[in-house]
Amino acid sequence: MAGIYLHIPFCKQRCIYCDFYFVTGQRLHPTFVQALCTEIEYYGQLYGRLEPIETIYFGGGTPSRLSLEEVARVLNELYRYFDLSALQEVTFEVNPEDASRDYLSGLHSLGINRLSIGVQSFYEADLRFMNRAHTAEQAEAAIENARRAGFENFNVDLIFGLPDQPLEYWMANLQKVADRDIPHVSTYSLTIEPRTVLYKQVERGLVQPADEETYRACYDFAMEYLEARGYEHYEISNFARPGYQSRHNHTYWRHGNYLGFGPSAHSFWWGQLPEPGAYRWANVRNLRRYEALLAQHHLPLEFREGLSYDQLAEEYLYLRLRTAEGLDLDHYAERYGVDLLSERLDELAELEAEGLIEPIRNGKLRLSRKGRHVCDAIVARLL
Repeated sequence: MAGIYLHIPFCKQRCIYCDFYFVTGQRLHPTFVQALCTEIEYYGQLYGRLEPIETIYFGGGTPSRLSLEEVARVLNELYRYFDLSALQEVTFEVNPEDASRDYLSGLHSLGINRLSIGVQSFYEADLRFMNRAHTAEQAEAAIENARRAGFENFNVDLIFGLPDQPLEYWMANLQKVADRDIPHVSTYSLTIEPRTVLYKQVERGLVQPADEETYRACYDFAMEYLEARGYEHYEISNFARPGYQSRHNHTYWRHGNYLGFGPSAHSFWWGQLPEPGAYRWANVRNLRRYEALLAQHHLPLEFREGLSYDQLAEEYLYLRLRTAEGLDLDHYAERYGVDLLSERLDELAELEAEGLIEPIRNGKLRLSRKGRHVCDAIVARLL
């Protein structure tokens, strides 16, 4: 079964660390929604009956900048052109400043059954540094409003490694998650990406990034603290109470098919139809161009490429090692033509001796807790 991702490119203001594509301006919504529905119709005619859709994910940007009427229109188009008979999970990203009880209740009534709340921190000083649009009080209220609106399944995003952030603040953020019995938490280290305000601040010497030791201490604490309180560390950045893992993310990690709609959205499809082979493509990173191309009945593509088995094998290795389930070596050899036990036996032995992978049992290759810090480096060694 496949997934659908919708990139909603609107934000109230720019966070200093964000390099996702977005624009501001409420007046831009109607033309965007029209273009999005046009794109859904086009791909629905090609892919809509090839594979049932299991998950839908509204990401961004900030999907909660859309009105309930606009969300309803997008969902209606998806139901019209895709097979949603097996739909299990519909996730909607919401920022705390938009998370009124009425708005969240409206989302729930539309069939949204999972929220991802962009808290990032429960501390006012952290939020001001990141230039978030919400307050600490609104972050707390969003969680309460989600529950009152009927959501049992929701995620909270948190960022660690902020410059000058005391480790105690990070610890307290995680304690708030556990004390409130939040079912899912995603923890991300602050990364300094080009094209961001933070990157420019670091370049000019206005901000001193946290050191590697701080990042490691924050991540180690998250693993130890959350696992001790009943959370499953099922993917490098993600922790969940039993039964609350993200189905949509599993689509990516198992190399499942997914279609992305909206400016800058990516897609991946591997099958015999509508044409044989594995392909990846991405939309243009510009709202006006995205809308103009669709208005002229052209696909808003930035690129489209076919993927070789070598590329697929490399990507799958990286995706699976991120997960607690790990890599099934027999499946990897059968589907991707790579027998790591034969081709990389010495390297596997070295990684195990260094404590970066667990001893291989039942044909599964898994990272150790130590190895989760350096997943990319381990993949590079195995390739």
